[in-house]
Amino acid sequence: MTTAEFIREYRERDIRQLALQANRFPDVDMPYALDQIQGWQIARRKLPKWAACDGVIFPPHLSMEQCSSEPTAQYKLNLAMEWTTLNSELSTQNCRRQQFKTQNSKFKTSTRMTDLTGGFGVDFSFTSCAFTSATYVERSEQLCHIVEHNLPLLGLNNATVVCADAVEYLSTVEPQTMLFLDPARRDEHGAKTVMLADCTPDVVQLLPKLLEKSRFTMLKLSPMLDWHKAVDDLQGTVREVHIVSVGGECKELLLVLSTVVESELKVYCADLSIASDTSSLFGYTPGSSAPVANSTFNIQHSTFVHEPNASIMKAGCFDELAAAYGVSPVSRNSHLFLSDEPVEGFPGRSFVVERVTTMNKGELRKALVGIEKANIATRNFPLTVAELRKRLKIKDGGDVYIFATTTAEGEHLLLISRKYS
Repeated sequence: MTTAEFIREYRERDIRQLALQANRFPDVDMPYALDQIQGWQIARRKLPKWAACDGVIFPPHLSMEQCSSEPTAQYKLNLAMEWTTLNSELSTQNCRRQQFKTQNSKFKTSTRMTDLTGGFGVDFSFTSCAFTSATYVERSEQLCHIVEHNLPLLGLNNATVVCADAVEYLSTVEPQTMLFLDPARRDEHGAKTVMLADCTPDVVQLLPKLLEKSRFTMLKLSPMLDWHKAVDDLQGTVREVHIVSVGGECKELLLVLSTVVESELKVYCADLSIASDTSSLFGYTPGSSAPVANSTFNIQHSTFVHEPNASIMKAGCFDELAAAYGVSPVSRNSHLFLSDEPVEGFPGRSFVVERVTTMNKGELRKALVGIEKANIATRNFPLTVAELRKRLKIKDGGDVYIFATTTAEGEHLLLISRKYS
């Protein structure tokens, strides 16, 4: 049995068990085969289109775990297409103005992009589809060889693979429609970095060159990053901030930089689904909404409670959210919202409130009758989930949701709810 045959036949098996049976397959390159099987198993979850493509080579485990998922890569493609179209329209509208024409004559009419930090090439394989030609740049020879092998299998024939350092290549690259950069977010000891200046390469230092060489630049950053600080560090060049979550977990922060397009900053909170095409997108202009007062509802008799998704929580746009959807915050720090009626399209989860109780023992005993299991969340509450669960003597799980929070008046309440479909 050849190595390729082994991979195809055993790719759904447990790799730990396969490793123990290596002696049974003397003709198989077992370390390579196990890497490929593990990579395929991860791809089946994160990159189903890649997993369905025969012959694709997967990189070592760390690269597979760190690469983008299909939903986030598709989101970047959509974003690249929107910005490419926008820049094309601007060029058409402004080409009659000599100042604009002179300033931008270095940009050709055909669209092209360069991904300066190609990695495994997932983002590149998607975003490159928005351009006439595309260049993948990566300093790892191993990854370059893998990507050069994979791109034709994925039907990408407009791409060029270059093995080079991002900073050195940037100084020589011709002007592009888009530059894409995903700076490394770990230091020399492998620890995660959360400051833009600590990433490699240093985007702030490269900023003048990035702006000179592109109509727009897309940065992919860690969701742990303080996006307000990043916008400040990039000196007024950020036009859009995209906070992207998948399945309720914040995955990445995207910044679009441009000096060709002049506009006020926009922030978009996207929550994508893995299993279906459903997603939510909430966009706003920072500072556009006045602070919303604490809840005017009688919390004891409120009908619906709403929990914002992870991207909204990261953005911190609670006043804008309340103004857009007509919901009322329990308190300034609760990050829970109330309404008397269902709120269609709310970017998060909505629940029907069945009972509300204080922490009074008698009230608690009465309110929790018949509830043996529940999902508990604390928002601006003095106890942790574990501490509250122990006090309530309730197991985890089930279809009941208990939100523990504090009102503007300082009263500790439990909102006992069920999901609103």
